[in-house]
Amino acid sequence: MLLLLTSMAPVAIPAAAAMPVRSSLPVARAPVAAAPSACAQSGTTGSSATSAYAVTATPNDSIDDTANIQGRINAAGIAGGGVVKLSTGTYIINGKLQMQNNVTLEGQGPGTILKAGPSFTNNTGPAGGYPLVTTAGADNTTLSHFTADHSGDTLNGNVVGRLNEYVIDVRESRNSLVQDVHTKNPFTYSIAFVGGSGWCVRDSSTQSATNGKYVELDGIHAMNTSDGDIVGNIVDQRKGTDGDDGIAVHTFGDEDVHDILIANNNVRGGRHGAGIDLAGGSGVIYNINLTGNTVWGSPRGLHDAYYDGTEQIHHIHIVGNTFMNNDIKTTGGAVDFERPVTYVTMTDNTACNSGDYRLPPGTGNINARNTYTALC
Repeated sequence: MLLLLTSMAPVAIPAAAAMPVRSSLPVARAPVAAAPSACAQSGTTGSSATSAYAVTATPNDSIDDTANIQGRINAAGIAGGGVVKLSTGTYIINGKLQMQNNVTLEGQGPGTILKAGPSFTNNTGPAGGYPLVTTAGADNTTLSHFTADHSGDTLNGNVVGRLNEYVIDVRESRNSLVQDVHTKNPFTYSIAFVGGSGWCVRDSSTQSATNGKYVELDGIHAMNTSDGDIVGNIVDQRKGTDGDDGIAVHTFGDEDVHDILIANNNVRGGRHGAGIDLAGGSGVIYNINLTGNTVWGSPRGLHDAYYDGTEQIHHIHIVGNTFMNNDIKTTGGAVDFERPVTYVTMTDNTACNSGDYRLPPGTGNINARNTYTALC
């Protein structure tokens, strides 16, 4: 369904500089202000526009704010780009916000909330799903400094098309930046990149806290896309029982996913998945660099899975990560490649109370200096 460049010859990822390993037990916490994480793989900058377009809707009332916000997005797009500014407070969204080229949607921080309203599931987005915000093919976009509340705790999100679009839906776009965006109460994937290339999600957070309502609630999901960064995020899909993979890299159909940096994230995968999942199929997953991540409290740390094919995963770089207190205490609890892979470098990782590592022999595979202790 999505066209990617599959003829590019894969190349091995160069070794990353050594990064410190976190040794203390992570706890769920709100993000704190810090220097922005670098979008080193993609070089993503997002929108370059500076003209301000203030939203005039009044937050914290019961009025649907979709049309007001969308009108400012459209006006900025028609003018060649702009920054659509939201105040602190809660905005009710019963429709679907669709970005335009070279536009930023900017709040004041987590206290700016886009919240799915009581009629949110009465209509769908352009791809037939239920996004709060979708890029829908727009290039050079930025989403920043707000909370996206999908209201899956109060709405019945088990609707047709639930998995067609996602809470924050970056789709068939280029140069797309998501920064300091925080999702809650999802009934689908939280932050997803589908098709397109050149994207970055940094210093953001996801959480899944519902119990017994949903399945397939991934935190950050990259599908059939390339040249992306997932850096400095806090992903917690296990506040409730419904969560699935914390971070998933996924081929759907025969299209590839490649050249993605996953670095310095704090990840807890939900009980239905893993902390980090490489989900292969008829397309190929290659050139994925995982470094400096802490994966904890998940069913298992990093896992390969196959859904619609058997193409081999290759050129994966797993260096300097920490796997703590995951459920599986035997082989594969930290890192588990169940099927043959090639050119996988797995070095200098630390695991405790999580089981150890499984990497089958294969061409170009390196398994060295990984440590495991029974207690953290």
